[in-house]
Parts: sequence; C-alpha cells; structure tokens
Amino acid sequence: MLCFNRLIVEIRYRSLGQVLLLSGLVMPAAGIASLATAQQPEISQPQYEVRLEKSVLVHMRDGVRLSTDLYFPIGAPEPLPVIAIRLPYNKNGFQDPPSLAHEFAKRGFVVAIQDMRGRFESEGHYIVGRANRDDGYDFISWLAEQPWSNGKIGTYGCSYLGENQLQIAATRHPNHAAAIPQAAGGGYDGTYRTFAFMDGGAIELASALGWFHSAGSKTFNRPPPESSDSAYREMVQDMQTRPPLPQVDLQESFWQLPIIGIVRGNGITSSDYEDFVSHIPGDRYWKSLNYVDDADRFDVPALHVNSWYDGAVNETLALFNLMSRNAVSARGRDNQFAIISPTAHCLSESAREHTVVGRRDMGDARFPYYQTYIRWFDYWLKGIDNGVTDIPKLQYYLMGAGEWRSADTWPLPGTEFMKFYLHSGGHANTRNGDGTLSTEPPNDEPADRFTYDPANPVPSVGGPICCISADDAPAGAMNQSEVELRNDVLVYTSAPLEEGVEVTGPLEAILYVSSDAKDTDFTVKLVDVQPDGTAYNVQEGILRARFREGFDRVVLIEEGEVERLRIDLHATGIWFGPGHRVRVEVSSSNFPRFDRNMNTGGNNYDESEWVVAHNAVHHTVERPSHVILPLVRRVR
Repeated sequence: MLCFNRLIVEIRYRSLGQVLLLSGLVMPAAGIASLATAQQPEISQPQYEVRLEKSVLVHMRDGVRLSTDLYFPIGAPEPLPVIAIRLPYNKNGFQDPPSLAHEFAKRGFVVAIQDMRGRFESEGHYIVGRANRDDGYDFISWLAEQPWSNGKIGTYGCSYLGENQLQIAATRHPNHAAAIPQAAGGGYDGTYRTFAFMDGGAIELASALGWFHSAGSKTFNRPPPESSDSAYREMVQDMQTRPPLPQVDLQESFWQLPIIGIVRGNGITSSDYEDFVSHIPGDRYWKSLNYVDDADRFDVPALHVNSWYDGAVNETLALFNLMSRNAVSARGRDNQFAIISPTAHCLSESAREHTVVGRRDMGDARFPYYQTYIRWFDYWLKGIDNGVTDIPKLQYYLMGAGEWRSADTWPLPGTEFMKFYLHSGGHANTRNGDGTLSTEPPNDEPADRFTYDPANPVPSVGGPICCISADDAPAGAMNQSEVELRNDVLVYTSAPLEEGVEVTGPLEAILYVSSDAKDTDFTVKLVDVQPDGTAYNVQEGILRARFREGFDRVVLIEEGEVERLRIDLHATGIWFGPGHRVRVEVSSSNFPRFDRNMNTGGNNYDESEWVVAHNAVHHTVERPSHVILPLVRRVR
C-alpha cells in the first residue's frame, strides 16, 4: 500500500503516487493551509462538517452497478452542487481526511467519487477508456436527478481522471457545468499520442510498464453478482477487492524481450497491455477506446492544468484550442482556460518556493491552484460572481526566467517560428565533436554517422516519464553531460547567446536521414546549456521511421535512400538567458523511456533478436536538417 500522506510532502516520490495523489486523493498540507487561511471573500470558506455515505451503487444503462462514495456537507442548504470524480485507482483513498473530497465538501459541495467499471468495488468488465463516455454520462444523469442536487455537476481529477472528464465533455451532457482536467492531454488524437503510452510510433516503455504493473491488472474480488444492492454494499466494506500485486523489479523488466510478454511474465495475467503494444498508432483499435478527437463537439467550461515536463503538455494545449474551436455555444467557446506549470506529471500543485524538477531548481513556481479550483466551482456550480472568468486564458510558468506569464492564445501572440539548422564537418558525435547549431542554412556538408546497437541503447536521463518510481527512471530536467559523451549521440550546439530569448510554443524537428536497416528510430532532444556547461534537457521526441508517411501505414526504409522525417517535439516554455547555449541531441534510442527498435522491420513488440543499424543525419543545401523553435519577441 502506498503511503499517500508521505508522498504528498515530497517533491520526489513514486509516480504512481503522483497519479493517485494529485488526481485528488489527498490534498498537500500546504494547500490545505492556504485554503483555510485565505482571506479572499470571492471563494467559499470551510464551514461544514462532512458526512460520508459509502459504496452507493449507481446503475448504468446496461445494469452494471458502479460503487460510489458520497461526501455531504452537513447542514448545507439543499439543493447542492456536485463535484464528480471517476477513477480506476480505488475511491477509498479519499476517505481519510485531509483529502480533496473533504475539502470540497466542507465548502458546500456534494463530492461523488466513483470506482470505474470493472475496478475495485464496481461491477463490469474493464477495458482502458472504453466505457468512460457512456458511464460518465449515466453518472452525471444520476447525480443530477438526486433530490439533494441542484443539477449542476462539475468534474475534477488528474491524468486518467482528467482524460475521463474530456470523454464526458464530448457527450455534451446538459448538466455537466464545469471541468478541471489536469494532465489530461494524453487522450487526444490516437494517431499521435494517447493514454496508450505511445509517441511517434514508439512505445513509452518505462511509463507503460510502471502503470500496467501497478494499476493495469483486471483481477478483483467482488460479491456475487446476484447480491442485492444492500448486501453488496455491506460485503464490500470488509472485502479486499484487489488481491496483492506481484513484486516486480522494473529495472530488470525494461530489458526483457519480447516486450509483449513482460507484464504477463511478471505475474499480471489480465490487462490491456498486450493490446496496447501490439497495435500501430493509426489502428482503429484506438478509436474503440473512445478518447476525444477532432470530430467531437463540446459545451463545457474547462480549466486545463498541465506541466512542461508532462508527456502530453502539447496535447493539453491542443485540447484547450479544440474545445473552444469545436464548441457548440458561446459558453464552451469563451470559457476554455489553461495553466501550465514547470513540473512533471500531475505535480503542478506540489510547487514550492524552490521548485526542483528533476535536478533543476525552477525558482518559486507556486500558484494559487486550490483557491482557483474553488473559485472555478463556486462560479459555475453555485453561481457566485467572483470574477474567475476574468483571468487570462493561458497562464504559464516561463522556466529559466522563473516567473509566471500570461496570454490569451496558443501559440502565443507574436511567436516567430525560426529554423535552427544542424551543421558539422561530419563529426558531430559527442559534445566534443564539431556539431553546431545556427539560423544559417547549411552548405553541402558531410553527413554525421553513428551506430545504433539495441544491446547498448542511449539511456534515458530525465524527461517526461510517469507512473514509475524516481529510482527506476527519474522525470524532469537532468544534466545530459554524461550521455553527450556517447559516440552514438550527435550533438549540435549554438554559440553563447548575447541576449536572452524566450522559446515558448510547439516544437518540431525536420531530419534528413538514412540507414542500412529496414527500420530504425530517430530521437531528438532540446537542451539548455548553462554558462557552467550543465546541460538540462528541455523537451524531446521520437519517430519510428516506418511511420514517416503516416501513422496508419508501415513503409520500410530502402538502404541508401535519404528520407525526410518530421519529429514532434511537443511544446515548452523556457527562457534561454544570456550566455546560455541552445543544443540539439540526435540519436536512435532513449531507453527505457521508449522501447528499443530491433531494426529488423518486423513487428518489434514480439521480437527478441535484433540487428545493428548504421544511421546517418544529412545537412546539405537540399537536405537541411533543422529544428523549428517558437521564439517569442518581447522586452523583458
């Protein structure tokens, strides 16, 4: 059992705890103090004791019963607004105060927390994501029909809990009055990056193994299905619904081949992991999981919260735009807001006076998150005119500058997308090589070549990793200097900046590459080099070359042919100060964050044998490899 209270007060804790905790299970002590003492008349203050009604069974349209805890503010005048949280991680984690369930209820909200279908106390068969639209819709309908409800339902939660809110939002339930989806971008557009732990066609192996080993099992104990509602509720109070999970050494698991057998081989006999790793990103399978996409329409005001070192931050910002663009009324169109912190997955609220992300001190990244959440729900669910919709549409923390900035659009007004070209004399290998980066296009320069051996991949050092312990693969900003000494890492570095520059917005790389393998990966990493030489990773991406013509098809490499790759580097918000240098690393592996390409052109997920690939990056007049950085021009 994870110790949630201990995890709360530490910036470096196990990532499954991050998902569970900052999805709303337990509120950080500092957050409680700031709410309790806040002298802000525009937000409601704690004034009620809380009554908990456990394991109420809510019947779905197909008769499946989902177990729900209800937190009532004792003595609050009815009818009451409701905050709904649906999760796969065990609703009982909210029951002991201080938790957000208690804190919301103390302020006059009914809080309804539900185990998702097939999870813990709830009946039904669990498939990741698939039932969330229908079940979420039915849950909101049930809440709106209760005699104690005022019919205004808000939703809340991080990661999986946030993606579920987006799925509900796409149903446009008339009683869904407000949402706060946190770190929820992973549900957007199955062809690029989804909850499925996939990026550029590569499997996000470390995060996937961490999540499926700790949360993906479908094995649960429950009362007999013929039990009456009252008997069922009584039995689950004394039942260990989830059997103990097998102990797993993830560090060893990362190296196991084939990857499709890792989770089952480690004792998790029933999960969706095998389906997740065996379908290409453009497969119709992902549509069956019912995540949102460009075809959906929306009508719910949403406060999107994410962080620069979350793997889906760019998708969150794309959803911020999509839910406005595809809104069916002014209510949805004009009431999309976003807050982007500098932290890792689901850790925005953990910011302190010295917010350390990985190994980099980002400065004072505190933000009145919980006050803002209360104001948001007070406004939309209680009708309190507190001015919350007057805040900027986008608020983001500018790393490097150590300050919060705001804008009304994404990308930011005044953004100039500038090409930074790769240069070398053919020896960009390691940071001691001759690779440079500049805004001048290349002449006809010799290609940079390196060998990618799946037996000796480039190790992941920080980055957007979730769902595992920090010891297994720490997330965030880490010094890349040691990795940059490897001969299979090409390093391109700018001259020291005479003036600082803000790089905030979506990023991408265009590489012209060749290989003697039928398929291989290319990775790109943006790095901020400090004046003392410390090299902090900023953002990164990958593309499995077979998907260069689209994620719905496989096109293998022809030996000797030079191919153009577009690699999504997601998004960032950082100030490169005077004296800093901008650096780009290129390689063919980033392990264990991503699975290793076996280079054979086969399925990869079911292979245990590999070949060594000899890869090249070209930078000539006709093949100008470059990255595209969003420069924000403004006076500091």
